[in-house]
Amino acid sequence: MNAFTSVRIDGELHDPATASIPVSDMGFIRGYGVFEVIRGLSGKCFRMQPHLDRLERSAGMLGIELPDVAALTSWCEHAATFHDDCVIRVLVSAGDDPFVGTTRVVVTSEQANPQPADLTLLPLVAPWHSDGERWELLQAKTLSYANNFGAIRTAKVNGFGDALLIGRSGRILEGPTFTIGWTVEEDGRTIYETPAMSLGILDSITRQVALDAAAEAGLVFREVEVGLDRLDFALEFFALSTLRDAISVTVVGEREFPVGPAVKALREAMAELTVRELA
Repeated sequence: MNAFTSVRIDGELHDPATASIPVSDMGFIRGYGVFEVIRGLSGKCFRMQPHLDRLERSAGMLGIELPDVAALTSWCEHAATFHDDCVIRVLVSAGDDPFVGTTRVVVTSEQANPQPADLTLLPLVAPWHSDGERWELLQAKTLSYANNFGAIRTAKVNGFGDALLIGRSGRILEGPTFTIGWTVEEDGRTIYETPAMSLGILDSITRQVALDAAAEAGLVFREVEVGLDRLDFALEFFALSTLRDAISVTVVGEREFPVGPAVKALREAMAELTVRELA
């Protein structure tokens, strides 16, 4: 993560070097809050409304009241003006008391980091994940990411770039901070597969971008509920996220995959859609 270029707290701009929130904030003490990460490109926010819609859904699950959407939109748009390629973070906590309606909103901007050309993943069982079970915070994007980052740390300690979360059922779910997919061949056609939303994975904005771009480019996607043995038939593997776009995954545990044309085609289709929407 780069140093913040801009920091806005509850609507007021602060010096990034000295900006602070009280240690009594429930987001800090309990992780009681929600967040979004939005890509800023050429001074514009890419697919900001879907991000803000998801933020509203997540906040509603925790009983956190958001500021007016016009204010949030304005704060994000201003944050996007600092770099041609930047990361905008919207962090919303319940303030000092989650039961009296207090809210604290922090909007930051930072230069986007260059992303690796490819990725290696260590499959890890994620017993905290929904794995298809319904619960009160299903698909909420909360500040409580300790489990996810613990998985990332375990993967890195073992020589991998990141983790691949596997459900208690043995089904492939998602990455700690990204969604995933792979390709198979059927009847001479390349089919893109990605874990189904019914598994309780995050409703990824970039995943939807990939699906939209694929539909326009004539690439065939389908949702599946499968275990790791499905990867015995996979030709290429990829990761999707706001910061990574679409990148090839060359290793999943003991399985190896090439950097191939299918992921390149998907990445190009997503880039074309992005440029068109920002225009």
